Amino acid sequence: MSLVGKTGAVVAGVVGVALVGYCLYFDRKRRSAPDFKRKLRERRRKQRQQAKENDFVGKLPDMKDVEAVQKFFLEEVQFGEELLARGDYERGVDHLSNAVSVCGQPQQLLQVLQQTLPQPVFQMLIQRLPVVRQRFLADVSAQNLAEDDVE
Repeated sequence: MSLVGKTGAVVAGVVGVALVGYCLYFDRKRRSAPDFKRKLRERRRKQRQQAKENDFVGKLPDMKDVEAVQKFFLEEVQFGEELLARGDYERGVDHLSNAVSVCGQPQQLLQVLQQTLPQPVFQMLIQRLPVVRQRFLADVSAQNLAEDDVE
């Protein structure tokens, strides 16, 4: 091995060790920070929330297919009722708000839900509707744009 090859190998080794040391130093500094766990929990909570919001996008039926919309509506109402019966009010309200968003006559559905749901659960639903409706409209417009791109 020539002198240039040995020197290059030594330099590469020193740079590699320095890089690993640099990474270890900052990893230890990051982990010992007092707010590391709090920031980590917040980041994971945001990721779960985004994943939860993205679940709705994958389930959205083709709005031009009446049967698919009806099936989606019935499934969402059924899932919502099942979850509410189990005491999972948050997810139950999410499913019911999805159903209201695709419903052809949302006012009649809301009147029925107001009579059948406990008042606090109905209030949760009313508070959740604007967010879901906005997301629903954005998803429908994105779906229409995607169809226009295909044509």
